[in-house]
Amino acid sequence: MTTIDELAIADEPAAWAALGFAVDGDRCRIGAVTLRFAGRAAGRGIVAWSLRGDGGTAAPATLDGLPTARSAARPPEAEPPAHPNGVEAIDHVVVVSPALDRTVAAFQAAGLDLRRIREQPTPAGAPRQAFFRLGAEVVEVVQEPADVSERLGGAGRPAFFWGLALRCADLDATVAGLGERSGPVRDAVQPGRRIASLRREAGLGLPVALMSG
Repeated sequence: MTTIDELAIADEPAAWAALGFAVDGDRCRIGAVTLRFAGRAAGRGIVAWSLRGDGGTAAPATLDGLPTARSAARPPEAEPPAHPNGVEAIDHVVVVSPALDRTVAAFQAAGLDLRRIREQPTPAGAPRQAFFRLGAEVVEVVQEPADVSERLGGAGRPAFFWGLALRCADLDATVAGLGERSGPVRDAVQPGRRIASLRREAGLGLPVALMSG
């Protein structure tokens, strides 16, 4: 199975450490995935990823526009460090595509495991979503709304990384510890789950959501 080895993020390590993540140098491991903090000069949000496994071996330099590297690393055997803020895992990585079917085809050609396509709109207005299983993590590919796509240059644009959703052992405790840096807890789209979004005050360069298990 193809899995995510590393996500390169254009943030400073100190910004994540200040939110209660266990940061070691310019890296932080959440589950089996390493977040590598490349600094704000590297761009914005998630700027690249590396994939391990069969799909990682076959991965092109870009995957429908997503900078992609191959990784021969094995999944870590040691338990990940405990994060003081209570985050336990990456629930899903969010990718936005102006042409969902094209991106799905590119992912499948690289060996990624498509689980389903949801033909229903999200509260934010995305008309369709595709879900890929990469080990313990999920990649959610969201169809960009047509009016947004047209305004930004049309469906010929590449897919791009958007944000992360992180799973917490105790969502209420995590949100309480973050204070004004987190929005309120609310019901998630997934039945029986709850979610909160980090605010600009958190100081991160990408959208991050916190979710219950």
